[in-house]
Amino acid sequence: MKHNNIRISGKVQRVGFRFAAMQMAYRFGVLGFIQNMKDESVYIEVEGEENAMTHFVGWCYKGPLGSKVENVEVSAGEMKGFKSFDIVRSKQRAESE
Repeated sequence: MKHNNIRISGKVQRVGFRFAAMQMAYRFGVLGFIQNMKDESVYIEVEGEENAMTHFVGWCYKGPLGSKVENVEVSAGEMKGFKSFDIVRSKQRAESE
């Protein structure tokens, strides 16, 4: 099992990226969360078996139809024992609504 922190930039907000990532997480059997960031990037923390993580991270370089991924930063992190894969609302959006 491994844990990755992933930041994706480009045209990745308002294109269904978070929902599509959740679908891919379920498909590949990885757990964690995804969140829009104030700088228009998307942040993901994800855990799973190495093969599943390789497939999920590979998908992050493509993203869903309508997105335009320009940069993907992946770093290893400590295991947190996620039980699901969730879409997290950003504080910025929650405060402005």
